[in-house]
Amino acid sequence: MKTEANQRAASTSPGLVQRLAAIDDGAILRFAFFAMLAGTASVLFVDFRELTQNQPVLPGPSLQPILPPAQPLDGPDGHPMPPVTTSPDLLESPLAMDLGQNGELRLTGTIDVGSAQRFAAEIEARGEYVETVVLDSPGGSVMDALEIGSLVHEKGLATMVPAGSLCASSCPLVFAGGAERFGEPQSAIGVHQIYAASLGDGAADALAVAGIAMSDAQSTTARITRYLTDMGVDPALWLHALDTPPERLYYFSWEEMQRLKLVTEPMEN
Repeated sequence: MKTEANQRAASTSPGLVQRLAAIDDGAILRFAFFAMLAGTASVLFVDFRELTQNQPVLPGPSLQPILPPAQPLDGPDGHPMPPVTTSPDLLESPLAMDLGQNGELRLTGTIDVGSAQRFAAEIEARGEYVETVVLDSPGGSVMDALEIGSLVHEKGLATMVPAGSLCASSCPLVFAGGAERFGEPQSAIGVHQIYAASLGDGAADALAVAGIAMSDAQSTTARITRYLTDMGVDPALWLHALDTPPERLYYFSWEEMQRLKLVTEPMEN
Protein backbone atom coordinates (compact mmCIF):
# COMPACT_ATOMS: atom_id res chain seq x y z
CA MET A 1 0.00 0.00 0.00
CA LYS A 2 1.32 3.41 -0.94
CA THR A 3 1.33 6.09 1.66
CA GLU A 4 0.57 9.72 0.89
CA ALA A 5 4.30 10.51 1.14
CA ASN A 6 5.14 7.83 -1.39
CA GLN A 7 2.49 9.16 -3.69
CA ARG A 8 3.87 12.72 -3.46
CA ALA A 9 7.40 11.47 -4.14
CA ALA A 10 6.22 9.52 -7.14
CA SER A 11 4.43 12.51 -8.50
CA THR A 12 7.36 14.91 -8.09
CA SER A 13 10.28 12.65 -8.95
CA PRO A 14 9.71 12.59 -12.72
CA GLY A 15 9.63 16.37 -12.86
CA LEU A 16 12.90 16.65 -10.93
CA VAL A 17 14.55 14.04 -13.09
CA GLN A 18 13.39 15.81 -16.20
CA ARG A 19 14.78 19.15 -15.01
CA LEU A 20 18.14 17.62 -14.12
CA ALA A 21 18.28 15.91 -17.49
CA ALA A 22 17.61 19.22 -19.18
CA ILE A 23 20.69 20.87 -17.58
CA ASP A 24 23.58 21.13 -20.00
CA ASP A 25 26.61 18.99 -19.10
CA GLY A 26 28.89 21.99 -19.63
CA ALA A 27 26.99 24.00 -17.08
CA ILE A 28 27.40 21.21 -14.54
CA LEU A 29 31.16 21.09 -15.16
CA ARG A 30 31.49 24.84 -14.86
CA PHE A 31 29.57 24.81 -11.58
CA ALA A 32 31.79 22.02 -10.23
CA PHE A 33 34.94 23.88 -11.32
CA PHE A 34 33.97 27.14 -9.63
CA ALA A 35 32.93 25.26 -6.49
CA MET A 36 36.34 23.61 -6.29
CA LEU A 37 38.04 26.96 -6.97
CA ALA A 38 36.12 28.62 -4.16
CA GLY A 39 36.96 25.75 -1.81
CA THR A 40 40.65 25.93 -2.67
CA ALA A 41 40.72 29.70 -2.12
CA SER A 42 39.09 29.34 1.29
CA VAL A 43 41.65 26.69 2.32
CA LEU A 44 44.54 28.85 1.12
CA PHE A 45 43.18 31.84 3.04
CA VAL A 46 42.90 29.82 6.26
CA ASP A 47 46.43 28.44 5.81
CA PHE A 48 47.84 31.94 5.13
CA ARG A 49 46.07 33.37 8.16
CA GLU A 50 47.42 30.59 10.38
CA LEU A 51 50.90 31.05 8.99
CA THR A 52 50.90 34.79 9.60
CA GLN A 53 49.45 34.38 13.07
CA ASN A 54 51.90 31.66 14.11
CA GLN A 55 54.99 33.00 12.38
CA PRO A 56 57.37 34.62 14.89
CA VAL A 57 58.05 38.31 14.40
CA LEU A 58 61.58 38.77 13.13
CA PRO A 59 63.68 41.27 15.05
CA GLY A 60 63.93 44.68 13.44
CA PRO A 61 67.17 46.19 12.29
CA SER A 62 69.38 47.81 14.87
CA LEU A 63 69.05 51.55 14.81
CA GLN A 64 72.25 53.24 13.83
CA PRO A 65 72.91 56.79 12.68
CA ILE A 66 74.29 57.39 9.22
CA LEU A 67 77.87 58.36 9.87
CA PRO A 68 78.75 61.87 8.76
CA PRO A 69 81.11 62.08 5.82
CA ALA A 70 84.85 62.21 6.34
CA GLN A 71 84.55 65.98 6.12
CA PRO A 72 81.32 66.69 8.04
CA LEU A 73 78.84 69.04 6.40
CA ASP A 74 78.01 72.46 7.75
CA GLY A 75 75.02 72.43 10.04
CA PRO A 76 71.71 74.15 9.29
CA ASP A 77 70.37 77.31 10.90
CA GLY A 78 73.60 79.24 10.65
CA HIS A 79 75.74 76.91 12.78
CA PRO A 80 78.91 76.29 10.77
CA MET A 81 81.01 73.20 11.34
CA PRO A 82 83.92 73.88 13.70
CA PRO A 83 87.26 72.79 12.26
CA VAL A 84 87.99 69.07 12.70
CA THR A 85 91.66 68.14 12.53
CA THR A 86 91.43 64.39 13.17
CA SER A 87 92.30 62.15 10.22
CA PRO A 88 89.21 60.84 8.39
CA ASP A 89 90.79 57.37 8.38
CA LEU A 90 90.88 57.38 12.17
CA LEU A 91 87.29 58.58 12.42
CA GLU A 92 86.07 55.84 10.08
CA SER A 93 87.93 53.06 11.92
CA PRO A 94 86.28 51.02 14.69
CA LEU A 95 86.41 52.69 18.09
CA ALA A 96 89.93 52.56 19.54
CA MET A 97 90.73 53.08 23.22
CA ASP A 98 94.04 54.47 24.36
CA LEU A 99 94.94 55.28 27.96
CA GLY A 100 97.25 58.28 28.02
CA GLN A 101 98.67 60.58 30.63
CA ASN A 102 96.76 62.42 33.36
CA GLY A 103 94.12 59.71 33.53
CA GLU A 104 92.77 60.40 30.02
CA LEU A 105 91.20 57.50 28.15
CA ARG A 106 90.89 58.53 24.51
CA LEU A 107 88.07 57.02 22.44
CA THR A 108 88.73 57.58 18.74
CA GLY A 109 86.74 56.29 15.77
CA THR A 110 83.31 54.89 14.96
CA ILE A 111 81.17 53.52 17.78
CA ASP A 112 80.70 50.09 16.22
CA VAL A 113 78.44 47.39 17.60
CA GLY A 114 80.28 45.78 20.50
CA SER A 115 82.09 48.98 21.53
CA ALA A 116 80.25 49.05 24.86
CA GLN A 117 81.55 45.58 25.76
CA ARG A 118 85.10 46.55 24.87
CA PHE A 119 84.79 49.76 26.88
CA ALA A 120 83.45 47.86 29.90
CA ALA A 121 86.37 45.43 29.65
CA GLU A 122 88.82 48.35 29.47
CA ILE A 123 87.30 49.98 32.56
CA GLU A 124 87.32 46.65 34.37
CA ALA A 125 91.01 46.16 33.58
CA ARG A 126 92.39 49.71 33.99
CA GLY A 127 89.52 51.84 35.26
CA GLU A 128 91.44 52.81 38.41
CA TYR A 129 93.71 54.95 36.22
CA VAL A 130 90.91 56.63 34.25
CA GLU A 131 89.59 60.04 35.24
CA THR A 132 88.45 61.55 31.94
CA VAL A 133 87.09 60.05 28.72
CA VAL A 134 88.26 62.11 25.74
CA LEU A 135 86.00 61.74 22.71
CA ASP A 136 86.76 62.01 19.00
CA SER A 137 84.09 60.07 17.13
CA PRO A 138 81.57 60.46 14.28
CA GLY A 139 79.11 58.30 16.24
CA GLY A 140 77.66 54.93 15.33
CA SER A 141 75.62 52.43 17.34
CA VAL A 142 73.07 54.25 19.49
CA MET A 143 72.69 51.41 21.98
CA ASP A 144 76.44 51.07 22.47
CA ALA A 145 76.71 54.84 22.97
CA LEU A 146 73.99 54.76 25.65
CA GLU A 147 75.71 51.86 27.42
CA ILE A 148 79.11 53.55 27.34
CA GLY A 149 77.62 56.82 28.62
CA SER A 150 75.77 55.02 31.41
CA LEU A 151 78.98 53.32 32.56
CA VAL A 152 80.87 56.62 32.42
CA HIS A 153 78.16 58.11 34.64
CA GLU A 154 78.19 55.13 37.00
CA LYS A 155 81.95 55.40 37.48
CA GLY A 156 81.81 59.17 38.00
CA LEU A 157 84.19 59.89 35.12
CA ALA A 158 84.48 63.22 33.32
CA THR A 159 84.13 63.58 29.55
CA MET A 160 85.88 65.96 27.16
CA VAL A 161 85.68 67.07 23.52
CA PRO A 162 88.73 69.23 22.74
CA ALA A 163 88.85 71.75 19.90
CA GLY A 164 89.73 69.98 16.64
CA SER A 165 87.92 66.81 17.71
CA LEU A 166 84.53 65.58 16.48
CA CYS A 167 81.69 64.24 18.62
CA ALA A 168 78.72 63.67 16.31
CA SER A 169 75.61 61.59 15.88
CA SER A 170 75.42 59.21 18.88
CA CYS A 171 78.73 60.37 20.39
CA PRO A 172 77.10 63.25 22.32
CA LEU A 173 75.19 60.58 24.29
CA VAL A 174 78.53 59.31 25.58
CA PHE A 175 79.64 62.87 26.27
CA ALA A 176 76.43 63.51 28.25
CA GLY A 177 77.34 60.71 30.67
CA GLY A 178 80.24 62.66 32.18
CA ALA A 179 80.05 63.77 35.79
CA GLU A 180 81.80 66.87 34.45
CA ARG A 181 81.67 67.67 30.74
CA PHE A 182 84.53 69.75 29.34
CA GLY A 183 84.30 71.55 26.00
CA GLU A 184 85.49 74.58 24.07
CA PRO A 185 83.82 77.05 21.73
CA GLN A 186 85.49 75.19 18.84
CA SER A 187 84.39 71.72 19.97
CA ALA A 188 82.55 70.08 17.05
CA ILE A 189 79.50 68.50 18.71
CA GLY A 190 76.56 67.67 16.45
CA VAL A 191 73.44 65.49 16.23
CA HIS A 192 70.98 64.21 13.64
CA GLN A 193 68.14 61.71 13.26
CA ILE A 194 68.64 58.02 13.93
CA TYR A 195 67.61 55.61 11.20
CA ALA A 196 67.18 51.91 10.43
CA ALA A 197 70.15 50.64 8.49
CA SER A 198 68.16 48.16 6.38
CA LEU A 199 64.60 47.79 5.13
CA GLY A 200 64.76 44.20 3.91
CA ASP A 201 65.04 42.69 0.45
CA GLY A 202 61.48 42.73 -0.87
CA ALA A 203 58.61 45.17 -0.81
CA ALA A 204 56.72 43.16 1.82
CA ASP A 205 59.84 42.94 3.99
CA ALA A 206 60.43 46.65 3.56
CA LEU A 207 56.92 47.49 4.79
CA ALA A 208 57.14 45.12 7.74
CA VAL A 209 60.62 46.23 8.79
CA ALA A 210 59.74 49.90 8.27
CA GLY A 211 56.88 49.54 10.72
CA ILE A 212 59.12 47.85 13.27
CA ALA A 213 61.82 50.46 12.71
CA MET A 214 59.35 53.29 13.30
CA SER A 215 58.27 51.72 16.58
CA ASP A 216 61.90 51.15 17.60
CA ALA A 217 62.82 54.72 16.72
CA GLN A 218 60.08 56.08 18.98
CA SER A 219 61.12 53.76 21.83
CA THR A 220 64.75 54.76 21.36
CA THR A 221 63.85 58.45 21.40
CA ALA A 222 61.98 57.96 24.69
CA ARG A 223 64.99 56.14 26.14
CA ILE A 224 67.35 58.91 25.00
CA THR A 225 65.10 61.56 26.54
CA ARG A 226 65.06 59.78 29.90
CA TYR A 227 68.81 59.22 29.69
CA LEU A 228 69.59 62.90 29.04
CA THR A 229 67.31 63.91 31.91
CA ASP A 230 69.08 61.51 34.26
CA MET A 231 72.46 62.91 33.15
CA GLY A 232 71.38 66.46 33.97
CA VAL A 233 71.27 67.52 30.30
CA ASP A 234 68.28 69.44 28.96
CA PRO A 235 66.38 66.85 26.84
CA ALA A 236 65.46 69.67 24.45
CA LEU A 237 68.92 69.01 23.03
CA TRP A 238 67.49 65.98 21.20
CA LEU A 239 64.87 68.09 19.44
CA HIS A 240 67.67 69.27 17.17
CA ALA A 241 68.42 65.63 16.32
CA LEU A 242 64.77 64.98 15.45
CA ASP A 243 64.69 68.05 13.20
CA THR A 244 67.90 67.27 11.29
CA PRO A 245 67.92 64.77 8.40
CA PRO A 246 70.38 61.88 8.86
CA GLU A 247 72.61 63.08 6.02
CA ARG A 248 73.14 66.42 7.80
CA LEU A 249 74.46 67.45 11.21
CA TYR A 250 73.25 70.10 13.63
CA TYR A 251 76.30 71.60 15.34
CA PHE A 252 75.75 73.26 18.70
CA SER A 253 77.04 76.73 19.30
CA TRP A 254 79.05 77.40 22.45
CA GLU A 255 76.06 79.28 23.90
CA GLU A 256 73.76 76.30 23.22
CA MET A 257 76.18 73.81 24.77
CA GLN A 258 76.10 75.79 28.00
CA ARG A 259 72.39 76.64 27.98
CA LEU A 260 71.39 73.01 27.39
CA LYS A 261 73.84 71.95 30.13
CA LEU A 262 75.69 69.72 27.67
CA VAL A 263 79.00 71.35 28.69
CA THR A 264 79.40 71.97 32.40
CA GLU A 265 82.98 73.25 32.40
CA PRO A 266 85.07 75.15 29.83
CA MET A 267 88.46 73.59 29.18
CA GLU A 268 91.42 75.38 30.68
CA ASN A 269 93.84 76.75 28.13
